[in-house]
Amino acid sequence: MKTVRVVAAVIKALNENGDPIIFATQRGYGDFKGGWEFPGGKIEDGETPQEALKREIMEELDTEITVGELIETVEYDYPTFHLSMDCFWCEIVKGDLVLKEHEAAKWLKSDELNSVDWLPADVSLIDKISK
Repeated sequence: MKTVRVVAAVIKALNENGDPIIFATQRGYGDFKGGWEFPGGKIEDGETPQEALKREIMEELDTEITVGELIETVEYDYPTFHLSMDCFWCEIVKGDLVLKEHEAAKWLKSDELNSVDWLPADVSLIDKISK
């Protein structure tokens, strides 16, 4: 089975009340259109995961981020490929999170993380980041 290596940004911020919030995006294309995910994408040859994540977020959301600590590497078998996804804590440096490839997006508090229909590989992250 083919392995696809990707990176995902768990972008965190504080809302107007000072509560921590996490950015979630809804896929606007492909086999998993409509599913919710953490933004990111494929690692290109010669890129570190961190470089790939910065590039992908700039391309998809027109936003510059800092990439922090690795949360975990999710390994998940989809029917046609194996996904290896490095997931990092990230914060916005500058930009307005413009949706270029996603159908929708929302900021979620930790108790709202289960209010969207996450893609299977992203589900395992929810328990880790909601603490």
